[in-house]
Amino acid sequence: MPSEWSINELARASGTTSRALRHYGDLGLLEPIRTGANGYRYYGPEALVQLQRILLLRELGLPLRTIGDVLRGEHDPAVALRTHLDLLRNQQERIARQIASVQTTLRKTEEGQPLMADEVFDGFDHTQYRDEVIERWGRDAYESGDKWWRSMSEQDKQDFGQRHLDIAAEYGTAHRAGLAPDSAEVLAIAQRHYDWIALGWQGRRPTAEAFTGLGEMYVADPRFRANYDVHGEGTTEFVRDAMVAYALEHLT
Repeated sequence: MPSEWSINELARASGTTSRALRHYGDLGLLEPIRTGANGYRYYGPEALVQLQRILLLRELGLPLRTIGDVLRGEHDPAVALRTHLDLLRNQQERIARQIASVQTTLRKTEEGQPLMADEVFDGFDHTQYRDEVIERWGRDAYESGDKWWRSMSEQDKQDFGQRHLDIAAEYGTAHRAGLAPDSAEVLAIAQRHYDWIALGWQGRRPTAEAFTGLGEMYVADPRFRANYDVHGEGTTEFVRDAMVAYALEHLT
C-alpha cells in the first residue's frame, strides 16, 4: 500500500481534477506532505480522509468557505468519520423516500389512480434553494428573477429551456468521450452555461463563488442531478468540476 500519492494519482482515484486539488490546497483545505522537484504535490494517508470529507460536504451543497470552517473545527478523525457516516445515512434515507415517491407516482399514473401531493413530494424540499437564493443574493434578486420568468412568453420559456438541454447534452457527450473538466473543449461548454445563467439572472454575472455554488447544488439535489445524469452516470459531478475549472480560469 503506498504511503503517498501524487496529485495526479489522488485526482484520478477521487474522480476529481488536479486543478481542483491545487485550489483546495490554496484555500488551506488540503495540504500536501511534500512538493517534488518537478513541482508536483504529494499527499499522505491523512489527505485521503480529508479529501473524502471535502467531497462529501460539497455533495451536500456547502460552499468551500463553510467547508473550511467545518474542517477546522474537527480535530478527531474518528469523530469526523462518524459524522460523515451519519450524513451519508441521512442522505440514503432521503433518497430512499424519493425513490419510493417516484415509484408510487409511476404506478398510480399507469393505473389511472388519483395522485396525492404528500405522496408525490415525499422526500423533496421545494423551498430549500429558494431560501438559499434569498440568503445569498437577497430577496430582491429572487423576486426579480421570478417576475422575469413569469413575464416570458411560452415560446421564450421553451427556447430558454432548450438552450439548457443542449448544454447538458454537450456536457454528457464530453464526459462520455473522456475529456477533462478543465479541457478547452469543456471550458467552452461551461462558458455557454455561464452565459445561460447570466441570461436567467437578467444580465447579472455570477461571481466565482456563486457559479461554483450552483454546481454544488446540482450535485446535492436529485432534481438538478436528473438534468445531467440522464446523459450518463457521473455527468453531474463532471458538470460541477467543469464549473469549478471555469471559475478558476475566468472568474478569479
